[in-house]
Amino acid sequence: MTYEAAITKGWENLKKTAKETTYNLRVLTDEYKIDLKNKRILSFSSNVEAGEYLSILILHYLTQKLNGIPKLEDEWISFNQLAGSLGYYPTFKKRVINRIVRKFGEHPEAMLNACKNLNAKRDQLADVSIVVEAFDGVPVLITVWRADEEFKASANIHFDKNISQIFCTEDIIVMSDFIISKI
Repeated sequence: MTYEAAITKGWENLKKTAKETTYNLRVLTDEYKIDLKNKRILSFSSNVEAGEYLSILILHYLTQKLNGIPKLEDEWISFNQLAGSLGYYPTFKKRVINRIVRKFGEHPEAMLNACKNLNAKRDQLADVSIVVEAFDGVPVLITVWRADEEFKASANIHFDKNISQIFCTEDIIVMSDFIISKI
């Protein structure tokens, strides 16, 4: 499905659920105004329209939110534990995991400074780990292990067990990629 088709379908699905014509929504630390009448998603901080991939995520999330976001399970799962993730893993690894390792594998502590603008919370897993809230009720755990004599540097991203009730696998890849692009 093309971005244009996905966005059109996203607006149609949101319109079926929406009771208002405008909504405000936080993505990471930025606020967006979703205008159903004009089919526009605008960042409050930059007054710029959201890109296609982010628009799709926002439309999917807001539709789900209006239908009821599931309660957090407080159990982390990896991408590989998502249904149907096997075929998507090479893309996820390339777009997300490998980028984290390239950025922070040698110096995991640098991720802490890089994430200050995302209101990240430090966690106690791995050499360095942080939790960012991508959307309300959608925490994402990013872990980095530095290289040693036996192992190369590695990284991973984990999601609350309920993630697949909010986003499809493709959306999870895009959301993860978006988060990493902001670090």
